[in-house]
Formats: sequence, C-alpha cells, structure tokens
Amino acid sequence: MLLEIDDLSVSYRNDEGEVTPAAVDVSLTLERGQVLGIVGESGSGKSTVAMSVARLLPSPPAFYPKGRILLDGVDTLSMPLAQLRSIRGKRIGVIFQDPMGSLSPLHRIGAQLVETILLHEKISKKAAEAMALEWLAKVGIPDPLTRSKAYPHELSGGMQQRVMIAMGLMLGPDLIIADEPTTALDVTIQAQVLRLMRDLHQANSGVLLITHDLGVVSQMATKLAVMKDGRVVETSDDPAAFFDSPSHPYSQGLVREAKRMELK
Repeated sequence: MLLEIDDLSVSYRNDEGEVTPAAVDVSLTLERGQVLGIVGESGSGKSTVAMSVARLLPSPPAFYPKGRILLDGVDTLSMPLAQLRSIRGKRIGVIFQDPMGSLSPLHRIGAQLVETILLHEKISKKAAEAMALEWLAKVGIPDPLTRSKAYPHELSGGMQQRVMIAMGLMLGPDLIIADEPTTALDVTIQAQVLRLMRDLHQANSGVLLITHDLGVVSQMATKLAVMKDGRVVETSDDPAAFFDSPSHPYSQGLVREAKRMELK
C-alpha cells in the first residue's frame, strides 16, 4: 500500500485555546497507479487531509489528536522533521493550487527548479540546469531557455501552473499531491493541464487529487472520496458508477449541481 490514512483527525487551536476540528476520523487508501480524487465544497477538510500527508500545515495552530498517515508503511506524522524534509519533493511531490503564491517572486523560474533538484539529487549544477530545461519542455512551455530566465509574474497563470507541475513531477515522486491544480485556469488551459498530468503521471506513482470540481474528478480519478464537514461521507472504487448513482444525499447534491452546470 503506497498511502494509508488511518483514522486521522486534524484540529486547529486559536490563541484563546479553543479547538476547531478540521478533519475527523478520516480513513483512505491509495495504491500505486491509482488517482484518488477527494471532493467536497470549500471547508470540507479535503485540503487539510492532503496537506497533512507531508505535514505542510503550520503547527501550531494545527495538531493531530489521533490517527496515522503511512507512506509505504512509515508514519509521516511521527517522522523526524529532517527525514520529512528529505522526502518532500523527492518522494512526495506537491502541485499547489496557487502557483503565484507558491513560487518565489524574487527568483527566476529556472533557478527555483534547479534549487529543488540540487536539494535531492547528487548531480552537478550544469546537469540540474539541463534537467530543469528538459522538464520545462515536457510541460509544454515554449522556448524553455528564455522562460527559465523569467520571474513568475512574467508568466501567464497557465504557464505558472505548468512550472508547478514540472516542480512536482520532475524528481519522480512516489506520491503526487495535486491540490486544486486547475482552479485558477480558464477552461481551455484547464483541459491542457489535466491532459499533461495524465501523460506525465507514472504507473508506479499514486496521485492524491484534491478538487471541488467533479468534472476534473471524472477525467482523472480511478477512485474517489467525498468529504463534508471534515468527514468522509462516501467512497467509490468506480467513479463512473458513482456519477450514475451516488448513495449519500450530499453526494447526490454535488452530482446534481455538476450536471446542472454542464447544461448551462
């Protein structure tokens, strides 16, 4: 089993000591080669669960009252921080929903890719630069050498997202966390980005896809989980069957609304 989230609860504590649960008793599994889509409205807890896998939530205020997150059988919640940092980017790749907020505005695109490579690979800077250019080309960025010298704000939103995809995939991670990877993109670019992720996703890796968009899930996911108010209310190993006949009332509402939007 690549990823096993076992009875996980995540809460936030404010300055007054009050605790707000964000995820409650969540249990999910992901095998290599699978794409697990976690869907739900904003505030459902889906991003909290995903970011917990690599412990990317600020702590405090976040903390974990109970549960385990096993990556190939090793609990990332109890992993020493130094070990955790060594697998972020290498074994766990993350594609964030806001590339402009995730990329450094002070450094050129190429330099950011090269820095990530050199943190995890024992290769020369020249080899890392060549690898960065190769991946910019793989994600469909024209004239990679010129673009590598650009700052993030000099690229379009679609181009920025492609850079994030390159950064998330270029080290061949076992687990790819894609948190609303197409939210900020128009429909045409969204389709291109999803196609790109499908093409570059390897059979020996697993993808945790976080989205509120059931259309994205229908194109990408091989299994899915629906979250509401921090809890998993429905799971399915057959997304096509789920869209035909969701069982939970909340899921039924999501599918009904998605179909209504398609008709507009």
